[in-house]
Amino acid sequence: MTVDEVVAIANQSLYTVIKVAAPVLLVSMAVGLIVSIFQTVTSIQEQTLTFVPKVLAIFMTLMLIGHWMMTEMSNLMINLWSDLASYVK
Repeated sequence: MTVDEVVAIANQSLYTVIKVAAPVLLVSMAVGLIVSIFQTVTSIQEQTLTFVPKVLAIFMTLMLIGHWMMTEMSNLMINLWSDLASYVK
């Protein structure tokens, strides 16, 4: 296994991780921003207020796109395992 193959595998893996994690992180960030703006406007200074909306938003996001996320991760693993013989030579 050459260095180029290792770099290609790492590149493909990191790209998949970023692609799969990005929607959940963006939803969490957006909900946190909206709740922070709401707290600023209403002068509510409760730090735990952002927790429940973020958890609900992440749960809903995972329910909506969880199948796609699992498919992407499964495809990566299928590709890695199917090429295993060429990596071990």
